[in-house]
Amino acid sequence: MLKSFRGGVHPDDSKKYTANKPIEIAPIPDKVFIPVRQHIGAPTSPVVQKGDEVKKGQLIAKSDAFVSANIYASTSGKVVDIGDYPHPGFGKCQAIVIEKDGKDEWVEGIPTSRNWKELSAKEMLGIIREAGIVGMGGATFPVHVKLAPPPDKKVDVFILNGAECEPYLTADYRSMLEKSDKVVAGVQIIMKILNVEKAFVGIEDNKPDAIEAMKKAFEGTKVQVVGLPTKYPQGAEKMLINVLTGREVPSGGLPADVGAVVQNVGTCIAISDAVERGIPLIQRVTTISGGAIKEPKNILVRIGTTFKDAIDFCGGFKEEPVKIISGGPMMGFAQSNLDIPIMKGSSGILGLTKNDVNDGKESSCIRCGRCLKACPMHLNPSMLSILGQKDLYQEAKEEYNLLDCVECGSCVYTCPAKRRIVQYIRYLKSENRAAGAREKAKAEKAKEKKEKEEVLK
Repeated sequence: MLKSFRGGVHPDDSKKYTANKPIEIAPIPDKVFIPVRQHIGAPTSPVVQKGDEVKKGQLIAKSDAFVSANIYASTSGKVVDIGDYPHPGFGKCQAIVIEKDGKDEWVEGIPTSRNWKELSAKEMLGIIREAGIVGMGGATFPVHVKLAPPPDKKVDVFILNGAECEPYLTADYRSMLEKSDKVVAGVQIIMKILNVEKAFVGIEDNKPDAIEAMKKAFEGTKVQVVGLPTKYPQGAEKMLINVLTGREVPSGGLPADVGAVVQNVGTCIAISDAVERGIPLIQRVTTISGGAIKEPKNILVRIGTTFKDAIDFCGGFKEEPVKIISGGPMMGFAQSNLDIPIMKGSSGILGLTKNDVNDGKESSCIRCGRCLKACPMHLNPSMLSILGQKDLYQEAKEEYNLLDCVECGSCVYTCPAKRRIVQYIRYLKSENRAAGAREKAKAEKAKEKKEKEEVLK
């Protein structure tokens, strides 16, 4: 039995709604709303105009920045608008609206057929970058960046994250059962790019059929499939690395600092599609679940489909939800609008009833210490929440390791005072980013002033 990480919690996984539901293909809506911001890093800019006719798989937005990800049309049709539309993370964001033509025609050259074994690591990395693939577990970090660690970071192990420890979500679980060939191809492609011989597939031991399916799929390879102790947040990168390799990512560090790279199941499937068939990231498997959903499902859905269209495909609501969440209940974001689009990182849409939600009125911290015991990163969540209330982001960063928080929500789950600890931490992080941006702008202005003075001399 593997030794587990310290901390963590054991919430009801609520996977019963969709665990036995095979992936269904969702219909293409009349219009898709494709935001130009779907990833960590520089936003993209449209390369199409209102009135243009586009084909499925056609590039519609790009950025020349290294940390960014191209965006493609998810169906063929006409660009009927480019403007600000609802966004699950930014309130509103520029989006490209495509009205389908009913043909769903691929752009010329897609799909194709390639043997990844005949391609160089550099060629495959370029294909992945061009295809706009990001981490599909929700983090949305551009994959080509993670697969190109700095020369001083010697990566020697790859880890496939098959834990899917968030309650309700079963998209990766079903994908491991139904798309195992693509999972295997994606892992092998990544191993060749990273030039590593060692790889693990980590799956929580409450998914025995997925463990067996992956063991069978990887038979005869150097990939080791491992059943992990079921505990949230087992699927967090730092937890996976520690449990599978014994290595501990240092405070403020990244997986590459200990020679590891981690990707999730959906991302590996997207990599397989891009490298072997030339297909960019235009669709994903998303779990639609919760007590308020009439027919919970796992669906293969086009990027830009609205939450409303996806929920309607699942029969709509059988009762009025008290909360709509994008993602899982632990790390996801509550939404007030069903007109927001499914994006590259949309792992789930939850419609929760009063029985599903453990909300209550927030009160002052009672110093019980439960959040400290639950925190897998060995932080002091209660103090971070207090500092968040007082806008003390500098103190939170320097004295309480703010940036080490993975926002898993274990602290909130255990808090008897119902404190919104993660929300306070996210606020502190946003204030820290804003301060960093101000300092950068100030430094650039000072540099410009100095250069101007030198010219005048």
